[in-house]
Amino acid sequence: MRRALLLFLLPSLCSCARPKEDASLSKRIVVWEQEDAAVVPYLDAVFRAFEKLPGSEGVTIERTHYHMEDLKQQFLTASIAGNPPDLLMTPSDTAGVYSVAGFIRPVDGLFDLSRYNKPVVEAIQMNGKTWGVPISNGNHLMLFYNKRLSPKAPQDTDEWFSMCAAAVKRHKLEHCMALFLGEPFWLMPWVGAYGGWPLEGRTPALDTQPMRDSMRWLLDLVYEKKLAPRECDYNCVDALFKEEKVAFIINGDWAISTYQDKFKSGLGVAKIPKLSSTGRWPTPMVSGKYFMLSSKLQGEKLRLIQRLVEFYTNEENQVRQVKSLMRLPALSSAAESEAVKTDPILRESMAQVLVGKPMPMATEMRAVWDAIRPLLARVIIRTATPEEAAAKMQRDAVEKIREMDE
Repeated sequence: MRRALLLFLLPSLCSCARPKEDASLSKRIVVWEQEDAAVVPYLDAVFRAFEKLPGSEGVTIERTHYHMEDLKQQFLTASIAGNPPDLLMTPSDTAGVYSVAGFIRPVDGLFDLSRYNKPVVEAIQMNGKTWGVPISNGNHLMLFYNKRLSPKAPQDTDEWFSMCAAAVKRHKLEHCMALFLGEPFWLMPWVGAYGGWPLEGRTPALDTQPMRDSMRWLLDLVYEKKLAPRECDYNCVDALFKEEKVAFIINGDWAISTYQDKFKSGLGVAKIPKLSSTGRWPTPMVSGKYFMLSSKLQGEKLRLIQRLVEFYTNEENQVRQVKSLMRLPALSSAAESEAVKTDPILRESMAQVLVGKPMPMATEMRAVWDAIRPLLARVIIRTATPEEAAAKMQRDAVEKIREMDE
């Protein structure tokens, strides 16, 4: 399965591997991440602080940024070539692929995982092993709103639509909300609200009524209610909200600090509104950000990496992360800090987490994402019906998994 999985995920090799070095002796730590630009100053500040610690003399931390899909492909390529980075900072959804391929090592026994919030640890566990150390809790979608355009959060979708009509009329907006319609991750909250989920165990569950209903719901928003633009990628929806051309956006908790800098007290944060037709809350996927350790680490280099990860996720830095990035901490003691308890935005973020669902770590989820993405795009531009798309998603996911298993 490992060879087939790699061929499935990595159609071509690229020259991205770093030069070979003696990993057991080197004090050079290579970290690859996929964070927003606003997060980078915090990352570098913590890394520089580690370099100055007693016992870290001569240590240098080299951080390289990639977009999410690029990070995945580059890491697989570098690992195949035998020259991976020492550490990845990434969500949990890729861990299943990396672990099956043998490119990351389990962290059980290397760290005291009981110090971290249990759900965020469970989200990175598969086959009885833990494949990463939690950095933050969440990585979930939620509702952001501009209080100048709409002063309060809707509780359900009927109220949301009423607020939208008022905001569009009062402020002469072309659209009320911006949604990343073509990305399956943004579809999942509605699939859950209709009572479905993309995997049942490790089996795709895409040709279902909840999947069809979810896609119809998006079509209604765009074409019937005309509340959201049809063709808008992540940068587009982000720009529309920042430019105050829409009152609402669904985005991830990673954007909290950026929007706070922009809107100050004018930013509103809330759970995604309850779906009025079903009475269920939308269920964004929840996990966190994690350190994943290359399977090539050993000896002194591994012990150095352990020190870095423990320093980065200690209580002082976890609380500092909350204040700097507005992300829920993974460390249990930091979650009880005043920085979390007294902040209304973090309280809303935690409320959203509590109605979310863990992101599946199973390797089959990669096939599910790849099956949904092109067909969801066709539904949005109305070259396929929800019924046609859901049926083909299921067939394609099953076929992709079969190819992976050969």
